[in-house]
Amino acid sequence: MAVFVALGAFLMTLAGGWTAQRVTDRRHLVLGLAGGLMLGVVGLDLLPEALEAAGDEVFGVPAALLLFVAGFLLAHLVERLLAARRAAHGADEHGQRSPEVGLTAAAAMVGHSAMDGVAIGAAFQVGGGMGTAVALAVIAHDFADGFNTYTLTSLYGNARRRAIAMLVADALAPVVGAASTLLFTIPEGALGAYLGLFGGVLLYLAAAEILPEAHHEHPARSTLLCTVAGAAFIWLVVGIAD
Repeated sequence: MAVFVALGAFLMTLAGGWTAQRVTDRRHLVLGLAGGLMLGVVGLDLLPEALEAAGDEVFGVPAALLLFVAGFLLAHLVERLLAARRAAHGADEHGQRSPEVGLTAAAAMVGHSAMDGVAIGAAFQVGGGMGTAVALAVIAHDFADGFNTYTLTSLYGNARRRAIAMLVADALAPVVGAASTLLFTIPEGALGAYLGLFGGVLLYLAAAEILPEAHHEHPARSTLLCTVAGAAFIWLVVGIAD
């Protein structure tokens, strides 16, 4: 049942990527929406789950929040290192983006989608009601995952075929993750730590890359409205799931 439900996440992920691909003539709106979706996923979904799953404190601070900050700094460090590498080879740091950053970010999205599948499988092991609730949340926000995976990959200068390849991998990941729960489960504390770290990475990409790019050439009110709509959509998804 968990694997069958994960097929819904597969289709929604592809739908999100298809949507991002079709609206290339409104790129600033796509990026604005993607930034809002990522912000909503981090603040309204990932962080609350991380704090609940990894409740231990380290020197007075929840471990999930420490890993959240670590993820943000890690993403910043990786981007700076890749930018320095490109500059050393004669690239313009401010005019060209590192394709490796986009692929790394997309790979992180694929890993997150696999964990979504694991969450579906684990929830169905607890009970059908919980499994259904978790599945609805995952399927709904996998549209955002597909949208963001394609957008992140292409934003950093990767070819369309690479963006599509990462999108397909992201779509397959929940199915693989759900199937894996037939063999093993992930400890709750480790899951919370992962969510905190991944949330920091996503927030960096949204705040430092996606949203500035969205408003760089088109500082329009419609772009801002798309960002707000993206965050509001995630709020709606989380509220329905709860």
